[in-house]
Amino acid sequence: MKVAIVHDWLVNYGGAERVVEALLSIYPEADIFTLVYDEKKMGKIFPKEKIHTSFIQKWPLSTKIYTKLLSFMPKAFESFDFSNYDLVICSSSCCAKGIITSPKVPHIAYIHSPMRYAWDQYFEYKKNSGKLTKFFMEKWIPSIRLWDYISSQRIDTLIANSNYIQRRIKKYWNLQSQVIYPPVDTNRLLPNNEKSEDFYVVFSRFVPYKRIDLAISACGKTNRKLVVIGSGSQEDELKKLASTYKNNNIVFTGRISDKEVSSYLQKCKAMIFSAEEDFGIIPVEVQCCGRPVIAFGKGGALETVINKKTGIFFYEQTVDSLIKALDEFEQLEKEDTFNSETIRKHAETFSTERFCTEFKKIVDKTIEGLNR
Repeated sequence: MKVAIVHDWLVNYGGAERVVEALLSIYPEADIFTLVYDEKKMGKIFPKEKIHTSFIQKWPLSTKIYTKLLSFMPKAFESFDFSNYDLVICSSSCCAKGIITSPKVPHIAYIHSPMRYAWDQYFEYKKNSGKLTKFFMEKWIPSIRLWDYISSQRIDTLIANSNYIQRRIKKYWNLQSQVIYPPVDTNRLLPNNEKSEDFYVVFSRFVPYKRIDLAISACGKTNRKLVVIGSGSQEDELKKLASTYKNNNIVFTGRISDKEVSSYLQKCKAMIFSAEEDFGIIPVEVQCCGRPVIAFGKGGALETVINKKTGIFFYEQTVDSLIKALDEFEQLEKEDTFNSETIRKHAETFSTERFCTEFKKIVDKTIEGLNR
């Protein structure tokens, strides 16, 4: 069986790219089609000989400015020819799911999210954009929305990465979908079976919607130690915020090795997760280490964290709400509420093996249905 895997772009390695990696473990001979590809960053994971890029790849700086090229993406993905393939699988949070296949070729789409900037987060993106970007958003987004809806109708089987995304698919495309949680490498992260140390951790890209500022302010105000792992566009802003608290309890590590990340996740009291995510792999990763999560109670975290068993929630994205959650967590910790083994066992339900088994079943069912 000749298989094609389609992904929005391959320029950085994150949760969506782990899905592509898992799909390749099921279909190792598959070809990969994508908008643009950065061989320097992704070549070791996704070899060049497997990759088919769109015409946009040839444009200057395409791997740097691809997010600015939204209006060209529908044409780019529709230009791929899948007439010689037996199965096409898309991994999409933008336009990858808009490819065209013949009626005899099954098209299965794994949806990380319908386009956020075209639908429910349109006004937030617009508010945080410059005048030129706002102008083009107002000009192009209505037609992008129309294309997004129309292209969704030609998918044979839709898979959502969470119940949260399943609801968004129904809202914006009026389509039913099945849920398969993304793969998490539960074998890579393990508990160290030692007593936790007196610090909290944040592990994230430094971008506004992650709300790392809440963790910094909540810990800074209450004299709690916080280790902030990662980097990104907000780095200077977040460091400036941390410097306003004179207790030196906010520590930035920058980008560090996987081994160092694992050590922090194993030793922390808990992870603070302040974002509203579609799914959120990182909270599962810290639970793999047997450590609990203090999470914003909206989005995918409601499906990955069990309240007062593998973590707790706060329900407003405010510093005061998070501080109350930290106080509650420490009280529950004194009562031995959180058991490392229980937390680890819960995380194992999100394993890569589970993802591959569930995905293969849906593929087989789709093919069987189309062959009747």
